[in-house]
Amino acid sequence: MQSFADLLKFVLKEPTIPAGANKGVFLLAPLVTTTLALAAWAVVPVADGWAIANINVGILYIFAVSSLGVYGVIMGGWASNSKYPFLGALRSAAQMVSYEVSIGFVIITVLLCVGSLNLTDIVEAQNGKYGMLGWFWLPLFPMFVIFFISALAETNRPPFDLPEAESELVAGFMVEYGSTPYMMFMLGEYVAIVTMCSLTTILFLGGWLPPFQVVPFTWVPGVIWFVLKVCLVFFMFAMVKAFVPRYRYDQLMRLGWKVFLPISLFMVVAVAGVLQFTGWAP
Repeated sequence: MQSFADLLKFVLKEPTIPAGANKGVFLLAPLVTTTLALAAWAVVPVADGWAIANINVGILYIFAVSSLGVYGVIMGGWASNSKYPFLGALRSAAQMVSYEVSIGFVIITVLLCVGSLNLTDIVEAQNGKYGMLGWFWLPLFPMFVIFFISALAETNRPPFDLPEAESELVAGFMVEYGSTPYMMFMLGEYVAIVTMCSLTTILFLGGWLPPFQVVPFTWVPGVIWFVLKVCLVFFMFAMVKAFVPRYRYDQLMRLGWKVFLPISLFMVVAVAGVLQFTGWAP
């Protein structure tokens, strides 16, 4: 009930626009954030054949749309015509670009193992007699960890919530926002989080496949397995906030460029080499 009460409150409140703000861009920014976050779901298959558009370049589409999400944040921060929102927008832009590089290399290692950009094909490639031991989280475990941490940074979740660090920037790029525009920013942020959870599920946790290929598990519909796995990853996202303190900005950048980038680059070369020399390449 609290959620519906909040929705009603946000929708009925009058939006306030600062006197010095660029009104058009100020109101367009939350719309851009929400629209792009929802657009990414067009290609996500929640079960076999359950996708709005089962396109052959699904993973590229999600990567492109999610990387455009930073524009909403930059527009909101710049249009507010205030120091704190602008600082938050700059931080977010640098952070998202830094960690998208690592996410890109992680996706490349999975694509090397699958040989297709289609999300359904990626799930089907993990379908074997060993169940969950055949999913990519085990052979590509370092990449699974890098992808999970980079997804936290990409979606501005703790400990990487520096664009909206309330102890430093009040509320970052959303300082001047209230009522419906603020609600749309939050909606876009949480839809993006669920998108990254579903992408983690598809790439590493077997999508809608059951954990064991035996009778009681195979009776459960694929969509239920998919939702359960997404909830598990979302729970992991939420738990990180409880036990990891917020990073300093220089630590955040160092982790992205000096740790994750070299490891992910090395793993791309290593995976490609193993697939080539063993003849396992698809």
